[in-house]
Amino acid sequence: MLDLSYDSPKVKTISGVTGDWELVIGLEVHAQVATKAKLFSGASTEFGAEPNSNVAFVDAGMPGMLPVINEECVAFAVKTGLGLKAEINLMSAFDRKNYFYPDLPQGYQISQLYHPIVGTGEVLVEMGPGPFEGTARNVRIERIHLEQDAGKSIHDMDPTMSFVDLNRTGVALMEIVSFPDIRGPEEAAAYVGKLRQIMRYLGTCDGNMQNGNLRADVNVSVCRPGDYEKFQETGDFGVLGTRCEIKNMNSMRFIQAAIDHEARRQIAIIEDGGEIVQETRLYDPDKDETRSMRSKEEAHDYRYFPDPDLLPLEIEQAWVDDIAASLPELPDAKKARFVSDFGLSDYDASVLTADVANAAFFEAVAEGGDGKLAANWVINELFGRLKKDDKDITDSPISAARLAQIVALIKSDKISGKIAKDVFEIAYTQDRDPTEIVKTEGMEQVTDTGAIEAAVDEIIAANPDQVAKAKENPKLAGWFVGQVMKATGGKANPAAVNKLVSQKLK
Repeated sequence: MLDLSYDSPKVKTISGVTGDWELVIGLEVHAQVATKAKLFSGASTEFGAEPNSNVAFVDAGMPGMLPVINEECVAFAVKTGLGLKAEINLMSAFDRKNYFYPDLPQGYQISQLYHPIVGTGEVLVEMGPGPFEGTARNVRIERIHLEQDAGKSIHDMDPTMSFVDLNRTGVALMEIVSFPDIRGPEEAAAYVGKLRQIMRYLGTCDGNMQNGNLRADVNVSVCRPGDYEKFQETGDFGVLGTRCEIKNMNSMRFIQAAIDHEARRQIAIIEDGGEIVQETRLYDPDKDETRSMRSKEEAHDYRYFPDPDLLPLEIEQAWVDDIAASLPELPDAKKARFVSDFGLSDYDASVLTADVANAAFFEAVAEGGDGKLAANWVINELFGRLKKDDKDITDSPISAARLAQIVALIKSDKISGKIAKDVFEIAYTQDRDPTEIVKTEGMEQVTDTGAIEAAVDEIIAANPDQVAKAKENPKLAGWFVGQVMKATGGKANPAAVNKLVSQKLK
């Protein structure tokens, strides 16, 4: 296996009036479990359905309705925990978190405060292109627990009334809580991205942030340089400063902007002699600011207690082992294999494994062929064209099998790289077989040395002045190569042309 050890990224530092400050960040990521039914009812989780059409009696909080656990939700939570190298708790329990909100018809949320289904784990967060490229942060997971989602209040449909859609009520969420190991805005976004990547590989959450299927609550505090090291030594959270929580972030870009603004807000208050109040805040991207939502001082009013309608959840180790045995190859392992088996660069392997569908497509193209050449065509030609056409890999007009044909045709010297681009364009736009295109369009590369030599002799004979210049300056031989390629319609083997031109100009 490839060594996946990295240096840690430099800690984000903000200069204040009284000195430097460092950021401390922890995230609570809410991931919608990718099941067809809700956590405690059989109602559909389909997105975009008519308002209040996916609501069971228990979701609506009707009297006498009892919750029944969805086993698939439990399996997906266990699967996610295993994918994050976390401890699986064979005994967990559900609690009621009591609070009033119009889109919470039961008057409480069923969650897992005291006994979560997943314990501590970790995830290696590699930093992408930019100032932190080549570094990674190992972020520890504190816990993952299952809980119900709330409904949605809609305030912009009528000037005097608000509406409530309960379709999301009762949908299963996995809340993935990190330790305060994240030290900058870019790291926070990369961490959410890595969780999304892993869960997509596992098939436990689709990671669609636009639909609200993945969102994050971001906890931010600031401390002086050296304080974080004291926390690591003592475990005293007090040295990290008072944190504020920014709720419901559903964009990587907004996560970064909100963290930066909130850190600077806290620094300004502290340096002005004030104190940070622990509270929940919202980020306004239009104004690029956070504003207070509610004080966290009243958190004890949630009055958590064990849900009397649900027995403690006990699972067997054998069941967990069966789930572990069914895990797919995860991103880090796949990336390491791509580097070792196909000889890819770290960057190319990262691009290809960023999405599970992209990785599968590449493997189909590279199977039994030249991995590096396949990667070049998938990344540069196919991904570039798909991006231009606003398509993803699942909508690719050219199949992996046909792109593999193009790679094989290049490798066997049937066509040149230049001709291959023309073949790709026809196959992509006209849904035609590459081998058939080369044959019917007369695009096969000329490899007959005699025919190529005749073309070279003709160009040399017709340009005696250029020959004299090229003999004085060998770099000008490229002009003759270009003329020969032009004369043969780009079909001549470039390597053979270069070799013959060099020989004849000596």
